[in-house]
Amino acid sequence: MLITDYFKKFLHHSQSSGVLLIICVAFSLMIANSSLGPAFQNLLDKEIGTHIFQLNYPLSIWINDGLMAIFFLLVGLEIKREILEGELSNFKNASLPIVAALGGMVVPALIYFFFNSGTDYENGWAIPMATDIAFSLAIISMLGKSVPLSLKIFLAALAIVDDLGAIMVIAIFYTDQIHWDYLGLCALMVAVLAILNFLNFKKHIFYIIPGIFLWYFMHHSGIHATIAGVLLAFTIPTNISTTEISPLEKLEQKLHLPVNFLIMPIFALANTNITFKEGMVDGLFSSLGYGIMLGLVLGKVIGINLFSFIFIKLKISSLPDKSSWPQMLGTGLLAGIGFTMSIFIALLSFKGHTEIQEEAKFAILVASFISAITGFLLLKYLGKNKKISA
Repeated sequence: MLITDYFKKFLHHSQSSGVLLIICVAFSLMIANSSLGPAFQNLLDKEIGTHIFQLNYPLSIWINDGLMAIFFLLVGLEIKREILEGELSNFKNASLPIVAALGGMVVPALIYFFFNSGTDYENGWAIPMATDIAFSLAIISMLGKSVPLSLKIFLAALAIVDDLGAIMVIAIFYTDQIHWDYLGLCALMVAVLAILNFLNFKKHIFYIIPGIFLWYFMHHSGIHATIAGVLLAFTIPTNISTTEISPLEKLEQKLHLPVNFLIMPIFALANTNITFKEGMVDGLFSSLGYGIMLGLVLGKVIGINLFSFIFIKLKISSLPDKSSWPQMLGTGLLAGIGFTMSIFIALLSFKGHTEIQEEAKFAILVASFISAITGFLLLKYLGKNKKISA
């Protein structure tokens, strides 16, 4: 077999993007803790762009707010397709990720607040609320057929709702100022996109151009710009009644390779350059460390499954197709991968307190690692047992 054949096989393997992401995380941590660390950080801090239209930002901002908006566009497309014609097309299935995400935000925040109420760390209550959508989906994709497709869709939908919730929390509690004029322009762009959809415009360019303006206005509004990707996705037209491939499906297919093998690896490299410092381990055994770690590792899985159990027992929601409660526990653990969004909230929570920020980042890294390993192993074990029994 030629090298090119191996490469093509790697690109089309469902687990490949997850493997590549983990390699990038390890590589980024190595760079950050080597002599190349300062140079790499300077590269991320280097401003790129133009002062015209206020588009001059550090490279890290272009990655986190720009490239990740494309990632959210892809996930939004997948969610819309599933809502209209897939696993989330009935109310019982569609309601579960929303309910689960709510539980996965409330319980971790309460756990953190229990440990840190009245302390200098109190303002960080939202840190364990977030699920890192990129990393959690990368880990579950590595499980391949060990996990039913419905569970992957459930986690994707949960993470989207979770991230939207985190963005709203940032907008309300951690944003210094919301620019309502830019938000009004965002609403105008969404209206334009909706009209284009209604008029049955099918070429992607008619949506991409207003989508770029939507991103620009969203970024300047003070709200996290990645939400523009989700809003754009929900305006791309699809066709439920025919077998003809829709504009939504065409765009989804075009985005898979660049998102999984370019955008997500760059995102991982840029956001895991955490420098290990003396005293970081001690921070794990403080109220800050307990709040973050227990909030992410235990709070997420408890909140997601408790709220899901209540609503399923009330017959309002139903379990994802071909899944089980033990698999829901494993999925809840993967949702405890807070990582970049949690780090982002930590930076906002403790502005000007570098030492606290570093301790919080390390606690988030450790908690996310524990959640990823335990969730992966549990779901892998359950998948193997299911194959044996079958």
